[in-house]
Amino acid sequence: MFSEFLNTESSWEKLKNSPYPVAVYGTGNGADKVFAEFDRLKITPKYVAASDSFARDRTFHGYKVLPLSRLEEKEPDLTVALCFASARDEVIENVKRLSQKHSVLMPSVPVYSDEIFNKEYLKSHLNEICKAYEKLADEKSKEVFKSLIEFQITGDLNLMFDCETPKEEALSLLSLSKNENYLDLGAYRGDTVDELVNFAGGYAEITAIEPDIRSFKKLCEHCENMHNVALLNAAVSDKCETLFFSGNKGRGGGLNAKGKEIKAVTVDSLNKPFTYIKADTEGAEMQMLNGAVNTLKQKPKLNIAAYHRSEDIFSLVNKISEINPEYQIFIRHHRHISFWDTNLYCK
Repeated sequence: MFSEFLNTESSWEKLKNSPYPVAVYGTGNGADKVFAEFDRLKITPKYVAASDSFARDRTFHGYKVLPLSRLEEKEPDLTVALCFASARDEVIENVKRLSQKHSVLMPSVPVYSDEIFNKEYLKSHLNEICKAYEKLADEKSKEVFKSLIEFQITGDLNLMFDCETPKEEALSLLSLSKNENYLDLGAYRGDTVDELVNFAGGYAEITAIEPDIRSFKKLCEHCENMHNVALLNAAVSDKCETLFFSGNKGRGGGLNAKGKEIKAVTVDSLNKPFTYIKADTEGAEMQMLNGAVNTLKQKPKLNIAAYHRSEDIFSLVNKISEINPEYQIFIRHHRHISFWDTNLYCK
């Protein structure tokens, strides 16, 4: 099934063979990774653009950054390489508008690591991908999984837009109640604590872990008047040790040798009867699972981010099934430009 995508023109091939000028739209970390792959593939864009309010008077990779509106006036026909992520409705609608006028592709690059999900990657991991597909619990999950694999090869944004699921609908798969003993890994400033409380109508106990110190302080303030809440400023890994964490002014921090020392814990070391675990650990989801083997044998409900690394969409499915084959594993993608906000829901 997935081998058919090996014969499909990839986003990188489309960009290299475009009859129109290629414009890189975005100037963040994603664009840096796209430029690195452009260098490897000998793809030379003609322009770099940013949204009008972000263009300013600056350069990026040696290109003067043009406001998008000015670029569109200058070039009536463009092939746009979209190189940023967003869940904001106005941004998504602007991208859809842009797609009606130009060819807009989103070459897939991972949030963490430099291992790009291209045809060579697909070919080398084909067996693992097929294995994960067969372990999914419903047809909707299989449709989403297939669409997102195809998206990573082709860069076709419609594949993502067409498989979106509202967060509330996905959470309903887990039948959450007000009696959950909840473990929130990557609690940020308390938004997913609120998500559980609002969706389930309450909770029995909450343990929330956040490694970024600035976000942790906000989390403490947010949960100050809540009962039965334990907060921990730590990272989560496959063993209890000292690691290095680098913050990024909010979401997007991660384990980094250049960061500050931080205590890491395992889920098993917390030694609590969790009934629901949410994990968005910025690329450390596999390590988290490896440190939660005993806990997962008790089959708590799971909500696991599956988009930080190229392998997450299939390797995390296979790991959860390996630890506890009794899990029903669902995958859902929520409204977002890019592969981001794709989660595994397991019960």
